[in-house]
Amino acid sequence: MKFALRGYCLALGASLALSGAAMAQDISVAVVGPMTGSEASFGQQFKNGAELAVADINAAGGVLGKKLKLEIGDDACDPKQAVSVAEKMASMKIPFVDGHFCSSTSIPASDSYAEGNVLQITPGSTNPLYTERGLWNTFRVCGRDDQQGMVAAAYIIKNYKTKNVAIIHDKTTYGKGLADETKNAINAAGVKEKLYEAYTKGDKDFAALVSRFKKENIDFVYVGGYYAEAALILRQMREQGVNAVLMGGDALVDKQFAAIAGPLAEGSLFTFSPDPRKKPSAAATLKKFKDKGIDPDGYTLYSYAAFQIWSQAVARAQSTDAKKVAATIKAGKWDTVLGNISYTPKGDITLIDYVVYRRDKDGNYAELPAAGQ
Repeated sequence: MKFALRGYCLALGASLALSGAAMAQDISVAVVGPMTGSEASFGQQFKNGAELAVADINAAGGVLGKKLKLEIGDDACDPKQAVSVAEKMASMKIPFVDGHFCSSTSIPASDSYAEGNVLQITPGSTNPLYTERGLWNTFRVCGRDDQQGMVAAAYIIKNYKTKNVAIIHDKTTYGKGLADETKNAINAAGVKEKLYEAYTKGDKDFAALVSRFKKENIDFVYVGGYYAEAALILRQMREQGVNAVLMGGDALVDKQFAAIAGPLAEGSLFTFSPDPRKKPSAAATLKKFKDKGIDPDGYTLYSYAAFQIWSQAVARAQSTDAKKVAATIKAGKWDTVLGNISYTPKGDITLIDYVVYRRDKDGNYAELPAAGQ
């Protein structure tokens, strides 16, 4: 009996050891974004995209014959928390991070990733500085604010050249950067804003700011900032009888903007890439999301695409070494749900296609015809 029990224990130990060895063969990768806080809906989009991408990659055999294991990091759009998360991911020897969202977190986190030999692809950080510092490890699958600002500026110049324009921002890396790019573009075309003001992210009372709009007879308000404050500004504008059109950047794509603004969201504008859900390259993946009851809006498909690019580059490089994969990404073209993507030496995508969207009374949005932009 003792021998039988001993044999069983040895067999069980061997089985557990083999199981542990198999688990050790998994490749840990990560998605990091604002899983909590005011921008948590974007974090959920990142997470949804990453989870389905990892599931699809694993179902197709994994990467280099190994399965992927997804780690999830929360930076709450806070720079200090982002650095802490980045250092943790680097200490875990994770070769790839899909993230972050806020430019104010992606930029400081990228330094920690570079030091820790981690490749970073952001689905949604648009501030130019992210890829302008010469780091080897920074990539994005979205455009940049200097490109996005040009599209917003073109709309303003065409439709509000002789009107009173206000440009405001929330002092964040993203918000101020986007507002300044838009301001510089309209100024270069000879259009001068009537008002240029800042507010603080997290504010809820914008009465003083709206009073300035009223005093200056503002016809058009461009907001460099996130959806929560932009929606409140819009509501308070209407409460004070200010009927100016409100426009923002890609952070206003989230459905929470319409949820906060309610019916007042009708007629508001924002810039974003052509809806990735309508791309033929996304059709099969779109169905998978729909089958799960998920609408892959906003940056969901961008998060999915980041994993596609990384996994294809790993297969081509035959290595998960971040520096080798980074060099491979820059040298190649990649098939994604967003279409074919290639890169500049800085890590920016080569195809830029921002357009202008308008929301309807139900909070849904549609791309404006080219003639209206």
